[in-house]
Amino acid sequence: MRWLVGWSSIAASFGTAGRVFDQGTSSRTATGPAGYADPAHGPYGQQPGSRHGPQHGQYGRHPHTDHADHADHAAPHGGIADAAYADDPAAQDAERTVHPVGAQLLWGDPDPLWAVGDWRPDEIRTVTADPADPFTRLAVLGCCGATDAELRRALYAARGGALRHLTEWSGSYTAVVQAGRRITVLGDLAGARPVFYTPWAGGTAYATAALPLADLIEAQLDVGHLAALLACPDSPEALGDGTPYVGVRRIPPGHTLILREGSREITGYEQVASLAVAAPEADPERAVEGVREALTAAVRARLTAPRHAPDALVPDPGPVPGMGPADRRAARGAPAPGVGADLSGGSASATLALLAAGLPGSPGTLPGTGSRLLAVTFNDLATPQGREAELERAHAIAADPRLHHVVVAAAEEALPYADLDGPLTDEPGPSLVFAARERRRLAAGSADHFTGHGARQVLDAHPARMADLLMDRRRRHLLRPVAALARSASASGESLLVPLTVYSAARRLARTPYRAGIEAAAARLREGGAAATASGPVDASLAALTWSRPGPAAGWLTGEALAEVSIRLRAAAGRPPLSLRPGEARARATLARHAADHRVFEQAVEVRSQRLHAPFLDNQVVRAARALPESLRVQPGARAAILRSVLASAGVRELPPGWGATAHAPNEAATRLGLRAALPGLLALFTAPLLADAGLIDTRLVRQALTDAADGRPVPLDGLAELVSMELWLRRLLARRGTCWTGTSTPRRRAVPALDASLPRLTRGAPAAR
Repeated sequence: MRWLVGWSSIAASFGTAGRVFDQGTSSRTATGPAGYADPAHGPYGQQPGSRHGPQHGQYGRHPHTDHADHADHAAPHGGIADAAYADDPAAQDAERTVHPVGAQLLWGDPDPLWAVGDWRPDEIRTVTADPADPFTRLAVLGCCGATDAELRRALYAARGGALRHLTEWSGSYTAVVQAGRRITVLGDLAGARPVFYTPWAGGTAYATAALPLADLIEAQLDVGHLAALLACPDSPEALGDGTPYVGVRRIPPGHTLILREGSREITGYEQVASLAVAAPEADPERAVEGVREALTAAVRARLTAPRHAPDALVPDPGPVPGMGPADRRAARGAPAPGVGADLSGGSASATLALLAAGLPGSPGTLPGTGSRLLAVTFNDLATPQGREAELERAHAIAADPRLHHVVVAAAEEALPYADLDGPLTDEPGPSLVFAARERRRLAAGSADHFTGHGARQVLDAHPARMADLLMDRRRRHLLRPVAALARSASASGESLLVPLTVYSAARRLARTPYRAGIEAAAARLREGGAAATASGPVDASLAALTWSRPGPAAGWLTGEALAEVSIRLRAAAGRPPLSLRPGEARARATLARHAADHRVFEQAVEVRSQRLHAPFLDNQVVRAARALPESLRVQPGARAAILRSVLASAGVRELPPGWGATAHAPNEAATRLGLRAALPGLLALFTAPLLADAGLIDTRLVRQALTDAADGRPVPLDGLAELVSMELWLRRLLARRGTCWTGTSTPRRRAVPALDASLPRLTRGAPAAR
């Protein structure tokens, strides 16, 4: 896992990883190359509170400076504990000095910043405005399409407080700006690169991961947040700015964290449309052109970045009957050099594969890889029925001479729930039960691998946008989507009532104020109302036409857990949301939830030396998609039409029949087979579950639901995946023995340090709600 971390304190002598020693009038800071106290080295050539900072190289390397004035055995001071307030727990130990394990220091005191993890050299870029002013600097971590000159110009503008231009470059990255004692950390629009913060040592610590901050403050679990994740995962009103760790907060997508000598401010950098005056209808052609340009630039940013080969390749054991070189490499768990992409047969993955193969800059430039892009298709042999059309489209697209097609075939060993062992992720997510299945597919990919994640949430119209059209008096644009829903329900013989039912639900949502809608959702949770299982597109659309709705796992939560979430919803009803338009608000919430799940997915399926790229979640692509008129987005086949235009700009105009058809990613048959095969292990997992110890679920109901799902009875399979994933995550978190921090004389800092107090219950002894 890769993350960056830093902090800002009120005290100017805030120690990075060492102490200040006094001897008369002279002082120095003792810090070694790895951040340990060392009497022979200074803190990367900088003293706390000094205005003479280090000279930065291209990737933020800092020279070590020897000091001639050696202190003897004077008492140390000026470190982290001395910067804390008297009542701060961090001030109890005056010898306390911490720094991240395996970190690379980008800049030092008084407001240090580290990069932690296996970052590539080209993924870390630091720029200083003026050598005479080393405390005005910019760090960009990730894939960013800006040049060094553009970064320097952006830094000049950011000194005056302008921030939005820092988010307008192609790629996916995190930007940190330091202007004197002011630190600015920018999150992305989707939420795939979040920013977390926590009060600490008289100031504020921030990071792009929540677990390191939880270790830093030795946080306990926030059981109420876990209940909200299960009860209303798509409702930011219930989740708020919390995380699974008490005291660690998340800044909302599209916002930035500003620290001024420890004090913090969270502000948005994106304009919000007014509800009083409807925005003029955007030109559809220009809006689609904007999406085309943004997506093309996002793919080009990855192609123009330096190419990387996997580190420490496992030696090839030699020829194996029935396996080619690519198959043997995938079996060893090493990606191929160069650039690759998913090719599932859907429109999103096919667009990225063809676009990356056709743009200037050959994707495969390393020896032995040729000039073709590696396209990977997964073939589930355990459930061959139902995906034939997608596989045929994938084979037809792979006939392009610019693609090298690899089919990864697997049977029962790659079913969902087949292998539940995996790494500890930063947060829980439903992708943990599918991680082994996806990791097998990605291991056959390339060092830089494109995925189509987020295309549906970014380009498709949320059903609640029909209420926005009614608010703008654009009823005629509802004819085609309502007719499509009626055709989908024609088999049941109820198609004549579908238009009236959908229109009534959209009209009711358009006339329901935000406060009334959230309070109604809270009342529904208090009464134990669970989400009904959607049996088709019509039921799914009707369930989405609301301000907030229970999640698929809400039916197995206890009454206390549902009551806790309902209290959160009632408290949020009095706070104005980012947008009072229900369609826009629900679309933002759905995108944020998917981006958070994608981040957990990246950590769960991580293959060494591989980078997963999701261009649809980039800032510029999200921003261009939001400019699409709602009348265009709600039309059936809008996403396929937009992606056809994108491919046409790259010269791809012949696509296989059925391209763009709606593909149901969750394969219900494979999920049920996996549940049936893993049922003994899952029942053992829920014999004494930690979720029950926390007062969140009723064990008997969950075990019965697992048995019913394995037998083929109608059960919310998504809800079971969320329950199993959270139980696995809790067990991995409590079983860990490592920590993200170390130091010279630092007590062991670890989140949830005491196992006996790790899972405080909400309340005790109330019956479960069904």
